[in-house]
Amino acid sequence: MNKRQKNTDRFLILQYREGNTSVLSVLVKRYHKLFCEKAYWVTKDKEIAKDIAQESWIIIIKKLHTLENVDSFKSWAFRIIYTRAIDAIKQRNKENKKLESSVIIEPDTQSSEDQKNLIQLELLKAIQELPKEKQDIIRLFYAEEYSIIEISVFLKIPIGTVKSRLFKAREKLKSILKKVNHEK
Repeated sequence: MNKRQKNTDRFLILQYREGNTSVLSVLVKRYHKLFCEKAYWVTKDKEIAKDIAQESWIIIIKKLHTLENVDSFKSWAFRIIYTRAIDAIKQRNKENKKLESSVIIEPDTQSSEDQKNLIQLELLKAIQELPKEKQDIIRLFYAEEYSIIEISVFLKIPIGTVKSRLFKAREKLKSILKKVNHEK
C-alpha cells in the first residue's frame, strides 16, 4: 500500500469516528474485493469467502472505534478476515469428518502432465499433514508471497518464530515427501 492510500485510509477512519458514516462506502469499495480474495485464499470456496467478507465488515465497522493504530487498518482487517476464514474451515472440517472418504490414486503409465499433477497432489496432502500454524506459514510465504516481516505482522508473532516455523515446515515436508516416494 502506498503512503497516499494509507493517509486516505487514516482520513476516512478518523472521519468515521467523528460521525461521518458516509465514508464507509469508500472503505468498502477499496477493500471488499481484496477481503473476498483473502478469504477465498484460505477457504478455497467463493461463496463462503463472500459470506466471510460480508460478516467481517460487520465486525470491522463495530470495532473500528477500538482500532488503536489507524495506520494498521489493512492488517487489522486482514486479521479479522483470516480468523473468520479459519473458523469457517474448522466448521467445514467438522462436517467433512462425518462424510470422510479416502481417494486412492494408482498411477499406471502416466504422461508428464499426470505426473506433475500427482506430485502437486502429494505436496498438498503433505502440507495438510502439517500442524495448522505451519500450514499457514507455508501458504502465506509461498502461495501469497508475503515476506517474513509481513507474516510476522499479519499473524502477530515474532520474526524469529516465523523463520523457525517456516524452516520446520520445510523440513517436515521433505520428510513426508521422502516417505511417500519410498513407499512407491
